[in-house]
Amino acid sequence: MIHAMNTDPHSDPLFELGQIIGPKYVLTGADAAPWARDWTGIAEWSPLAVLRPANTAEVAAVLKLANRHRLSIVPVSGNTNLVKGTSAEGALMLSLDRMSAIREIRPEARIAIVEAGVIIANLHGATGEHDLIFPLTFGARGSAMIGGALSTNAGGSNVVRYGNTRDLCLGLEVVLPSGEVMNLMSELHKDNSGYDLRHLMIGAEGTLGIITAAVLKLAPKPRAYATAMVAVPSVNAALALLNRLQDETGGAVEAFEYMPRSFIEAYLERFPEARPPFDTSHEVNILVELGARSPRDTTPGPDGSVPLAAHFEGVLAELFENGTLLDAVVAQNSAQRAEIWARREASAQVLRMRSPVIDNDIAVATDRMQTLLERIEARSTAIDPGILNTGVAHLGDGNLHYAGFPSVSDPALHRAIQRAVEEEVIALGGSFSAEHGIGLSKRPAMALHKDKAALGVMRAIKTALDPNNIMNPGKLLPDA
Repeated sequence: MIHAMNTDPHSDPLFELGQIIGPKYVLTGADAAPWARDWTGIAEWSPLAVLRPANTAEVAAVLKLANRHRLSIVPVSGNTNLVKGTSAEGALMLSLDRMSAIREIRPEARIAIVEAGVIIANLHGATGEHDLIFPLTFGARGSAMIGGALSTNAGGSNVVRYGNTRDLCLGLEVVLPSGEVMNLMSELHKDNSGYDLRHLMIGAEGTLGIITAAVLKLAPKPRAYATAMVAVPSVNAALALLNRLQDETGGAVEAFEYMPRSFIEAYLERFPEARPPFDTSHEVNILVELGARSPRDTTPGPDGSVPLAAHFEGVLAELFENGTLLDAVVAQNSAQRAEIWARREASAQVLRMRSPVIDNDIAVATDRMQTLLERIEARSTAIDPGILNTGVAHLGDGNLHYAGFPSVSDPALHRAIQRAVEEEVIALGGSFSAEHGIGLSKRPAMALHKDKAALGVMRAIKTALDPNNIMNPGKLLPDA
């Protein structure tokens, strides 16, 4: 028997999605182009459509429909992901950019209740009005969103004092693949009532559900900062400096960022109008920033000096006298502080100023960083004697953003160097992924290096929550 083709538009999933969120918020073709590539420009794709729901109920309805039709869903926030985590060929991309409300800021409890589409910089501005901070900060804060930061457990420059995104979250609202809404919006610092499903969702890269809202921890805004560039003889000497400063200030170090000579030279090449941090070049350069709030540390004395800064300069002077410190430049005003931070926050541009580049986001215990750098140099130059190694590190938490500029364009050689870097990290008890996530880029490393029992548990959780594998399929977990 010959059957006529069903041309009923009501059976078209895109038509149904338009009925749920409004046709103008189902973007296809040229309208979807802004979401069809990643920030680096390395990965491009053609999504089936980009969906822009307005609230949690719409997200739930979208996931219920996608599950019924077996349509892949790829969540996207500010699209600043660096591991191809939003690659979405033929999939529905779910953007929460319309869900951008800061629902509530409660200064006395020091919490903020926000939707997942809130841009991090906007939350910074809103909390600042209450003399508070949301301490998560990194270069892409002007476009990155809370949902993406939670889904990748983003880190940034202030982890040494405040922790990763995971440490800044009290509660979540999550839409599961079935369309069911899981309310974990706890405002409690202590809640020992079963499995911690909040932590399961944080860092899952959208493979288990869609984070739609969160309860976030806030911190008191420092009333004074002391910021400097310092040069030390070695990375181990830098670690000793960090520990000394933590002891001297009661843990007031907000950031401790490593920039080697190679990075400073690349920065000056990329931004020729910029000034070098010192009159003389040094191998190990550190951005260090302290923050304080108490009147004892922040009230200017009769001579106008701020106690925090005066104490900081005194410690640096002592270390310079005994040879522990090679050089130091302390910011005397906000413009000089901004100039110091500009170097570090330009790292994404600097580390991708040449092509090809072999990059890796890795972590070791802080006291093993110097050994890691030495081993990377030895292994990479053995494979490619002409390679230029550089990078930056959140040295206070042991996170290295490695970049190698190879001397030849040979994908097999590049993979060999990437593998060598990962092997040295693992040999030192470290992680092949520190804060950028896994996405597509690091699935091979997951297959090689992740504990097999842990992978089995992860696959079991994925299968239990997302049996139809619609949530960001192909990301994070390697094939069994």
